[in-house]
Amino acid sequence: MNRAALVVIDVQESFRQRPIWAHGSHPDIVGQVDRLVTAARDRGDLVVWVLHAEPGTGGVFDPASGHVRLIDGLTPAEGEPTLVKTAHNAFTTTNLQQVLTLAGIRDLTVCGIRTEQCVETTTRVGADLGYRMTFVTDATLTFPIPHRELPETATLAEILADPRTLSTEEIITRTEYALAGRFATVRTVDEVTGSTLAGTRS
Repeated sequence: MNRAALVVIDVQESFRQRPIWAHGSHPDIVGQVDRLVTAARDRGDLVVWVLHAEPGTGGVFDPASGHVRLIDGLTPAEGEPTLVKTAHNAFTTTNLQQVLTLAGIRDLTVCGIRTEQCVETTTRVGADLGYRMTFVTDATLTFPIPHRELPETATLAEILADPRTLSTEEIITRTEYALAGRFATVRTVDEVTGSTLAGTRS
């Protein structure tokens, strides 16, 4: 019976359809996630894939767009569930907790897109549900966040030029500070896969 699981969150084509994709924090997100997936499978851990959908919106997260699918290079193995959520966290609108309970899992490692949004929110909810959470920062990806006062009509160039825009480095640092020691152990891909002897940051 599986005692641990890797949850891969929203590493989907939808994001690659947005111009801001080129400004993401970890261009090799697929390679980093694939390293975690390979290590999880080698350990006999369960891998759970999660996709985000916004049905009826007509956008890139609308299943009708054809983009609500894993980015090329990532493929679930036989027996690995793929869940589709409509909330920011991976629990509320899916049967993830049931899947984990039936498999006897209490330890979760999370990765995916976006660092401070769906991955962080899933981490917080998972911790509140009693799971031991590991957040793999360099297997997450995020994008610059515009200031709340910037109009929604602002162009990508305007967002990037605005000094108030939160950089990906600032987002990642903030997320690590918020999660470590409270909601999760923060680790790197090398640490999780055993590629380094470096200690954890918790």
